[in-house]
Amino acid sequence: MLKISACFKQKSMAGWPATTETADEEFKVPDYNYISQNVGASGRENCGVCHFHGGGGNNVKHGDLEQELVNTTKKVDVHMAAEGTNMTCIDCHTTKDHNIMGRSYSVSAENTNRIYCSDCHTNTPHNDKVLDYHTRKIACQTCHIPVYAKKNATSMYWDWSVAGRKDENGGKIKEYDADHNYSYLSIKGHFVFDNNVIPEYKWFNGTANHFLPGDKYSELPVKINELGGKYADSTSQIWPVKVHRGKQAFDPVSKEILSVKLFAHKQGEGAFWEDLDWEEAIRQGMEYNEREWSGKYEFIATEATWPINHMVSEKENSLKCTQCHTREGSRLAGLTDFYLPGRDYSKWIDYFGFFIIIISLIGVITHATFRIIR
Repeated sequence: MLKISACFKQKSMAGWPATTETADEEFKVPDYNYISQNVGASGRENCGVCHFHGGGGNNVKHGDLEQELVNTTKKVDVHMAAEGTNMTCIDCHTTKDHNIMGRSYSVSAENTNRIYCSDCHTNTPHNDKVLDYHTRKIACQTCHIPVYAKKNATSMYWDWSVAGRKDENGGKIKEYDADHNYSYLSIKGHFVFDNNVIPEYKWFNGTANHFLPGDKYSELPVKINELGGKYADSTSQIWPVKVHRGKQAFDPVSKEILSVKLFAHKQGEGAFWEDLDWEEAIRQGMEYNEREWSGKYEFIATEATWPINHMVSEKENSLKCTQCHTREGSRLAGLTDFYLPGRDYSKWIDYFGFFIIIISLIGVITHATFRIIR
């Protein structure tokens, strides 16, 4: 297979970083004729080279896409498990004329080119009218992916505001949590990782808005992307999502997100990852992108939302009714724009119910009394 790095790799740059052993090594041009004559259908590992490692490491970004899926079990993903259906990415993400089906709503905004569970399973897969009725307003993923990041942890919080610390010798710092995930990097700040994460839930109709350079925030936290949808929208369903929270650099005067120069080949070129100087990195980043900057910066809370689609559990491990339909600890406690049986109540409905019970008792007693008298 033709690797992206064959076209785009440069010495010591991001994407596929050079190691100490290969930084100065020159590589021969690949035999593209031989490569093109030996291509085949892509497997999970081909796709995973990029998609499993987004954000700086295995499962860091998505939470439901990681190296474990290359050779996994039904407890992790019932579709990709060898003892399951042993599916590969392209079984769902089909391709025509190099256009791959599927959407990532970190960047996508339109309700097009989507893949649905019902494409294979239909909208009535349960042989149970009550359960099938749920599919009108609940995505299959909501019940069938009760947790994500089942094996390796995913990043849940990233605080840029504390980046830039140095050790007593002026060197960059690396710190780890108990599971050996990064908890602090001088070049990136503070991280919080977690696994077996219970999703949050949002209404979603396949559209999304995005906060772009030049946009001005009016409330906090700033939503880097915001999924469209609400209960009253007939096309919306409840979806499980990963909400990644953090702090990012903004201009407190213009209310805009700041462009920061992060990378350079060496120190002294203004890149934050080399010099750990926020002011100079912001100045150069804003200048390069031809944007105005007030000269001030602060760090404010942000959120990014990622729909969860992978790591489907076996049906025995799907959500139970009482995990949502309950007054205490309902998974859908954050969605309050509709009436959910078992979770919500109305005192007037309760009063009416008591009234019906009392009237029924009076009726029974009255009827029994007349029967006895006669």
